[in-house]
Amino acid sequence: MAVEIETTRKSLVFAVNGERFELSSVDPSTTVLEFLRSQTRFKSVKLGCGEGGCGACVVLLSKYDPVLDQVEDFTASSCLTLLCSVNGCSITTSEGLGNSKDGFHPIHQRFTGFHASQCGFCTPGMCVSLFGALVNAEKTNRPEPSPGFSKLTVSEAEKAISGNLCRCTGYRSIADACKSFAADADIEDLGLNSFWRNGDSKEVKINRLPFYNHNKEISTFPEFLKKEIRSSMLLDSKRFSWYNPVSVEELQSLLESIEADNGSLIKLVSGNTGMGYYKELDRYDRYIDIRYIPKLSSIRKDSAGIEIGATVTITKAIEALRKENKCEVHSKGEMVFKKIANHMEKIASGFVRNTASVGGNLVMAQRKHFPSDIATILLAVGSMVDIMNGPRREKIMLEEFLERPPLDSNSVLLNVKIPNWESIKNISCETNTMLLFETYRAAPRPLGNALPYLNAAFLAELSRCKPSDEIIINNCQLAFGAYGTKHAIRAKKLEDFLAGKILSVGVLYEAIKLVRATVIPEDGTSSPAYRSSLAIGFLFDFLSPLIDNSGEISNGLLDGYMSNVLVKDFKINHNYVQLDHNKTQALLSSAKQVIGLSTEYHPVGEPITKSGASIQASGEAIYVDDIPSPANCLYGSFIYSTEPLALVKGIKFQPKPYPDGLAAVITYNDIPTGGENIGSKTIFGTEPLFAEELTECAGQRLAFVVADTQKHADMAIKFAVVDYDVENLEPPILSVEEAVKKSSLFEVPSFIYPKQVGDILEGMAEADQKIVSAEIKLGSQYYFYMETQTALAVPDEDNCMVVYSSSQVPEWTHIVIARCLGIPHHNVRVITRRVGGGFGGKSVKAMPVATACALAAHKLRRPVRIYLDRKTDMIMAGGRHPMKITYSVGFKSNGKITALQLEILIDAGLSADISPVMPHNVLGALKKYDWGALSFDIKVCKTNHSSKSAMRAPGEVQGSFIAEAVIEHVASVLSMEVDSVRSINLHTYNSLSLFYEGGADEPFEYTLPSIWDSLAMSSSLCHRTEMVKEFNRNNKWRKRGISRIPIVHEVMLRPTPGKVSILNDGSIVVEVGGIELGQGLWTKVKQMAAFALSSIKCDGAGDLLDKVRVIQSDTLSLIQGGFTAGSTTSESSCEAVRLCCDILVERLRPLRERLQEQMDSIQWEMLIDQAHLQAVNLSASSYFVPDLTSMRYLNYGAAVSEVEVNLLTGETTILQTDIIYDCGQSLNPAVDLGQIEGAFVQGIGFFMLEEYLTNSNGLVVVEGTWTYKIPTLDTIPKQFNVQVLNSGHHKNRVLSSKASGEPPLVLAASVHCATRAAIKEARKQLLSWSSQDGSTTTSTAFQLEVPATMPVVKELCGLESVERYLEWSMGTK
Repeated sequence: MAVEIETTRKSLVFAVNGERFELSSVDPSTTVLEFLRSQTRFKSVKLGCGEGGCGACVVLLSKYDPVLDQVEDFTASSCLTLLCSVNGCSITTSEGLGNSKDGFHPIHQRFTGFHASQCGFCTPGMCVSLFGALVNAEKTNRPEPSPGFSKLTVSEAEKAISGNLCRCTGYRSIADACKSFAADADIEDLGLNSFWRNGDSKEVKINRLPFYNHNKEISTFPEFLKKEIRSSMLLDSKRFSWYNPVSVEELQSLLESIEADNGSLIKLVSGNTGMGYYKELDRYDRYIDIRYIPKLSSIRKDSAGIEIGATVTITKAIEALRKENKCEVHSKGEMVFKKIANHMEKIASGFVRNTASVGGNLVMAQRKHFPSDIATILLAVGSMVDIMNGPRREKIMLEEFLERPPLDSNSVLLNVKIPNWESIKNISCETNTMLLFETYRAAPRPLGNALPYLNAAFLAELSRCKPSDEIIINNCQLAFGAYGTKHAIRAKKLEDFLAGKILSVGVLYEAIKLVRATVIPEDGTSSPAYRSSLAIGFLFDFLSPLIDNSGEISNGLLDGYMSNVLVKDFKINHNYVQLDHNKTQALLSSAKQVIGLSTEYHPVGEPITKSGASIQASGEAIYVDDIPSPANCLYGSFIYSTEPLALVKGIKFQPKPYPDGLAAVITYNDIPTGGENIGSKTIFGTEPLFAEELTECAGQRLAFVVADTQKHADMAIKFAVVDYDVENLEPPILSVEEAVKKSSLFEVPSFIYPKQVGDILEGMAEADQKIVSAEIKLGSQYYFYMETQTALAVPDEDNCMVVYSSSQVPEWTHIVIARCLGIPHHNVRVITRRVGGGFGGKSVKAMPVATACALAAHKLRRPVRIYLDRKTDMIMAGGRHPMKITYSVGFKSNGKITALQLEILIDAGLSADISPVMPHNVLGALKKYDWGALSFDIKVCKTNHSSKSAMRAPGEVQGSFIAEAVIEHVASVLSMEVDSVRSINLHTYNSLSLFYEGGADEPFEYTLPSIWDSLAMSSSLCHRTEMVKEFNRNNKWRKRGISRIPIVHEVMLRPTPGKVSILNDGSIVVEVGGIELGQGLWTKVKQMAAFALSSIKCDGAGDLLDKVRVIQSDTLSLIQGGFTAGSTTSESSCEAVRLCCDILVERLRPLRERLQEQMDSIQWEMLIDQAHLQAVNLSASSYFVPDLTSMRYLNYGAAVSEVEVNLLTGETTILQTDIIYDCGQSLNPAVDLGQIEGAFVQGIGFFMLEEYLTNSNGLVVVEGTWTYKIPTLDTIPKQFNVQVLNSGHHKNRVLSSKASGEPPLVLAASVHCATRAAIKEARKQLLSWSSQDGSTTTSTAFQLEVPATMPVVKELCGLESVERYLEWSMGTK
């Protein structure tokens, strides 16, 4: 409902990219993102999560202070920022930085040139995040940078985008693009780009970078708006209101007047970032913006401490806490403030901290038990809060505030006071006392943007005991939080125990027992034992360096640079022990990219930039949801089942029978006569669009709600109540074991079921030793494409339907829609221009989304579109196939394996989808080693889970991991180096030919043995292995591991169509079956068209690249498009285009020869002009069908990864990864490099981070960025070296090229294996502490789960490792 804005101006006024906007009516719940995307032409802001967790929607907000005549610029999540709160502000999006018409900004140009954009959906947000950092760096008084650079530092450049998610690139190229602006950037250290070539001098490189003039940056705040600034705005109507009180008294009277008006729902607004965590269903009657109250928005600092107003943003609080007092040098109180600031910098990400308030965070902790970091760290330092409740004001300790019942809506937190500990305690040389303060957090991401498993902050006043020099704890304040408790707590019993104690190993041991009794997570908290062990580890880390134990205890604690810190090294006159865990370092060190260049097929083989990268960066690239909504458009959202097996008796809405904006609820009953209830199809079968009477899995589609806006549609499904009946039904099948027991299996056609190799009985008989019936379980993984599933269906004349779909298979989507509607196939047209990330998830799973829109549009005769919210997308996506594997293996004492027997149970979920192909894929990757004999029984199980589907390297990633797990197990039993066991089991060409019958190609094409050896040399494997051993000998609480693994990955080419047309001016239009997903397909196709047409050999034909445009897929224009999947669609599309071009060249050649006789020089444009005049057919179509004998081929590569595991937290840091991957003769080395890096990092997600969890009903419970953690810039390898091997000629390949999209993902298992090696060392050490004689010989074998998350790693390293160590330490005295 829109409302009039009653102010002196009667309007809401702001600017977007320098354009003035004035709104006389607005719904106060409207966000900046909703307004920009629905009411303006600026579509660069993307909805990725709606939680402030991905950065796709980042804008720059600018505020003008007329008193100081200053503009404040800060990045913000537009998905969380309410439009009414930007009154008088200026908004800058990526389009505002530059565009194709006015010229691109150097940020856009450098993102393009550094190959830092693939699908491009996240790129505009990245660009704005970087722009915000550049603008603010220029405001500092740092020295003038060199021409072309900014005042930004490398560390700031990396941190600027550390909260932005990308699923495609692997981040390294993005980091390089950002670092290229930094004043302290080492230009030699920047990666592959299109600006310079190897060997260019430093000066040449700098000159070739798109020039950045930091003195002429665009104005973020237009002059016209400065003249219109007003201090207040009131938004009012019968139902909605927006107030801007400017004093505490005004706020108080407002609250009192609203209280008198019973039933009014009010919302106090500061940054509104809490909406990202607590999704609101309430419609508020009144909004009160409290940011303009000086008491709440100011910061006061004096000798007693610092008082931070409740609406002060976390960013401004950090700045204030870091600000040094002019009169003193490094006072003790300031050191405490700085530590608090450093910890606060790990909360959320920059663009959230810029608007999130300190008070809002504390109130969420108090009212809703939010796992706050701020509450914990401020609790430890004895902070106080000031609360207003009606006319009453009270100052209470933060501890009491947190323990009180939740604040009512009339109570307001005004400020928080952090004391200056120097003024409270008499800390000085004279009193021989010192202050120790430290904060801790353990979270999946080091830099933040992730909730902690536990946080803690410890403050202690210490003094030295004469003459023994021992340390006495005079008193301490110890706070723990976020561990599965209602709020942060002070560990009072522990504080009392430690007070007055002389620190010793015995005292520390008793203290740790108290921690275990104090930090007890509530029932239902995940990983409770892990969280308790973290608390112990943190206290141990805090106190153990203070115990003089000949260096034993303080060896290698939480941070390497504070190892071996003993009390005798502390300078007592500093009165402050500074063990800085928050020391900031650059996230990534150097990275090397080695590529082979080829000019043989110019411009094929050149590392040209990705087609469309510049418009992706500027936000001008159009994705499905960017297409303007047609008139009368409706918006859809799915109601899905929450039960795995139940009768659906009905659906209703509560509390209102007709939610706001509801237009229709579409179910299977609305499928027209002659149509089918079909939502998707593969060659193995179909899946219904909607459940009929019976729902057979949680997450199954039940109905499609259609409303007047996407917000109303999404809100309506939250009010939907489904009436289920489970009586007289069999229990659902929710495990593969149960599926086997009930014979609930999908049939695997014999032509795709893999063949056994060798004689298993003979192989087992040859073995010296056997491992029998070992088990592995592998979970699922979610695609996390940045663009969720989306479609737009527009009814057309004569009962036709045009559907815009973000799909990897438009052809099959077309077929499903036609069958569902019961209309001829020529009445349907599916158009796909580009996809914002696919990874297999936009194949089968995109079909029902487009079909539901088409069905609703068909019934209602109105356009219908949908953009799935992230939660629904995650629940319905299916994801990667979970598996249970049981294996038995026989092997010789030298490590050579003679036989491997496998039983694999694959959870396919409810429908066949592509699952019957999984046995073939699993075995294809598993056969990378010579197992001697290989026998298997693989069952594809039908369960009451959501249907699993293809996800990048489907089956191959699991198969390859199974192979590595077997190798690791064999090495463990034999006590051999794992690398030796791998090497001895690598294929010879003969064994390769046996295992990959028909796929092994020629002997010279088997490049794995040379890759294996080259990688050992280039990565200094032997030397680093010794260094790892040395490190592990010298460090107790950090262990390293290093691992090298190979891949042999079979791919297959599929038939693909192409069409090339040459227009009158000589420009060229290309259509292909393949879809641009970010993998660079269009780029390679452009290169191929330019190369193939250049064979006409006329002037200008050698440089046709810029004349080629690849256009969107249209299922009525180019039929039989097939799947874009399996890594080979780029090359098959290229081959289809080459066939077209060959036809055109043949048609043009006679004309060229005739013209050649008449004149010396023939320009391309003249040739084409003459061809048009002489009626030469300048459009050619082809259908590339690969030769049966060469359609399958093998890809080879290897990776070495080195990790460091923190034994106190379980955190794994990837120190270095080196990859060599054979791309044959790469069609575009820059594109292939991006695919290799991006796939590898997605693999890190699968093996180390991503938990796609369900409840007992099989309903997905991870619902967005808060709970599902994909890799970020701070979790990729610190050093990331990739060599794209140009292995020469492969006559059966497309211009000798090979695939790069999926195989490198499998190499990420090297990180998992290296982590396993580090854990093995930790377990050996733990065993030596547990046994009286210190022996480590009885180390047991262990399985490291996938993903190897922090709790998993810590548990294997020992949840009680600190206790064992202290017991051992006391026992050895």
